[in-house]
Amino acid sequence: MSNLEQMLRRMIDCFERLGLPYVVMGGLAVRIHALPRPTYDVDFTLSIPRSDLYKLFDAVQDMGLTVPSQYLSGWVDEVADMPLVKFRTFLADGKGIDVDVFLAETDFQTNVMNNRLLVDLDGKPIWVVKPEDLLLLKLLASRPRDLIDVADLIFIQGQLNEPYLHDWANILNINDRLEKALAPSH
Repeated sequence: MSNLEQMLRRMIDCFERLGLPYVVMGGLAVRIHALPRPTYDVDFTLSIPRSDLYKLFDAVQDMGLTVPSQYLSGWVDEVADMPLVKFRTFLADGKGIDVDVFLAETDFQTNVMNNRLLVDLDGKPIWVVKPEDLLLLKLLASRPRDLIDVADLIFIQGQLNEPYLHDWANILNINDRLEKALAPSH
């Protein structure tokens, strides 16, 4: 089992101990729903009140992860209008693994949590984002790697729920990105 998969399992165990609903997203979800590709971090959306973040911080620090001081002082980052906190662990070889935890505070993130799928990962059941929500998350980020993931998701998944995608793309104001992604290539 790779260091990344070990970190995934450790974080899921932590969330389950704390009674926190989670969903795996990012590159690891792409591996489940599309084509396996290298990824160097673990991404989650987590249902946790901000007032309870200190419990999460204590738990991950007990696991040996680093919590940056700005998070400990109450600051929360934001990416694509979605709040998040980040942790890091350092491996024996000097490399690190980042853990990005998005807080399910927006309507879209709440929807992502409500639509998550339970899948088996090498004998361990884990909650993972559904393909349509992963595609929308990737379109929100729209980095070059994300757009490749979008194309892979569309290719591998075949038929996606387009009315659902269009409804949320409208709400998220990413209609143009979705239309471009769904347009037949010439």
